[in-house]
Amino acid sequence: MRILITGICGFVGSSIATHISENYPGVDIFGIDSFIRSGSEQNRSRLNRLGIRVIHGDLRVPGDVHRLPDAELVIDAAANASVLAGTNGDDARDLFDTNLIGTLNVLEYCRKSSAGLVLLSTSRVYSQLALENIPLIETASRFAIDPAKALPNGVTRFGISEEFSTAAPVSLYGASKLASEAIAFEYGCAFDFPVWVNRCGVLAGSGQFGVASQGIFAYWINRYLHRLPLRYTGFDGRGFQVRDILHPVDLAELIMKQVAQPKTAGCIYNVGGGEPNAMSLFELSQWCKERFGEHKIQSDSGSRPYDVPWVVIDGRIVQKTYDWAPRLGATCILDEIAKHAVANENWLEISAA
Repeated sequence: MRILITGICGFVGSSIATHISENYPGVDIFGIDSFIRSGSEQNRSRLNRLGIRVIHGDLRVPGDVHRLPDAELVIDAAANASVLAGTNGDDARDLFDTNLIGTLNVLEYCRKSSAGLVLLSTSRVYSQLALENIPLIETASRFAIDPAKALPNGVTRFGISEEFSTAAPVSLYGASKLASEAIAFEYGCAFDFPVWVNRCGVLAGSGQFGVASQGIFAYWINRYLHRLPLRYTGFDGRGFQVRDILHPVDLAELIMKQVAQPKTAGCIYNVGGGEPNAMSLFELSQWCKERFGEHKIQSDSGSRPYDVPWVVIDGRIVQKTYDWAPRLGATCILDEIAKHAVANENWLEISAA
């Protein structure tokens, strides 16, 4: 099989490419990357050593995509992944050019090459208001589902399922990904190629870029290690907001299971670490304290756009469909990030510019 990975020098794209190359003999991988993000250039030499060809190009430019060699499968890992994109001084047009027009160009490539598509989407396609209205209680260290209250449609004790509302607002970022999902399925039906959509939760691991929008866990650990300012923002400034965590290696294993069963295409799957791998910012700070020592975290009760108190992925459908479950737990992932942070003291300077 020949696989094209878009955004191949980003954290997720490079991690997936590396894992498949090292564990699936006979799979030929190549990819495209614009190298817009600081740190992405660091991954090119590592991929080249594995025999993975990296092509410098921009998905927003049809000609750059048109000249790519044919593949049997595309893993679309390229995106502007910040929930604040287009609202914090950025040009909203740039967000949609990257996340929507870029996907459209990829779909044209799939049509011409008769290639299947795995579209990496996001849990941020779910409704902001619905997420805010999930009944929660406070424990000693985090927000948690209120067992005494009736849960809204799409929420279980395991987390948020695929049935959860996608009604606006979902953020401009979420809207761009939700639109990409719909267009991808329409292309797959119109031109007869398989499409899988994986709505991913928080992906994390070593080598993730050191900015909050690219991954709060890596950002937090790197800044904590170097005693740089950190702040609990919103929700009374205590850091009780909760996210689950998934390693891209586990996502890569799922993708290989998906493409081995083409009859399962055409579905949306929630993919995350789930409740066993969920953690609050306060709990993450406690983990860092045990690992690195004391560091004071500032408190800011002011709100931040599109922030929500609790997002945990209910991935039971994808787990049952593909006999798959995450193998790397939260503690293992945090340990990996911490070791990388210690070994690369200037990582924030390299990747957070």
